Amino acid sequence: MQLTMFSDYALRVLMFTHAANERLVTIDEIAGAYDISRAHLTKVVNALTRAGYLEAVRGRSGGLRLAKPADQIVLGDVVRATEPDFALVECFATGNQCVITKCCKLQGVLDQALQAFLSVLDHHTLESVGLRPKDFRMFLKPVA
Repeated sequence: MQLTMFSDYALRVLMFTHAANERLVTIDEIAGAYDISRAHLTKVVNALTRAGYLEAVRGRSGGLRLAKPADQIVLGDVVRATEPDFALVECFATGNQCVITKCCKLQGVLDQALQAFLSVLDHHTLESVGLRPKDFRMFLKPVA
């Protein structure tokens, strides 16, 4: 199983924002630090803001900050909010056309594995995986 880039970026944005330690950060700053597309990152930030993980402060000196404490941001919840689906195989998806679905036991095994994956993420918060501000400074690049 592989998370989408959207979920990957969402987790990285939250880690970056957490490492900023209450300082407002900008999309340009995050994009520069990770060397990723500003346009794609804007979509990720908008989704995280709508989901209540980030707060956007408007204005000339605005930016982003966590909308709630890092120890209340559960990684499993973030992944569920950012992944479009968890259709690991065809039989998990709407419109399943697999001819062995009725007698196949693989679906149950894969569903159990998916639930285990999400359960592990549910036991971790942004606080537990967050970078310390001093460790993160080496990744920062000046914003043009």
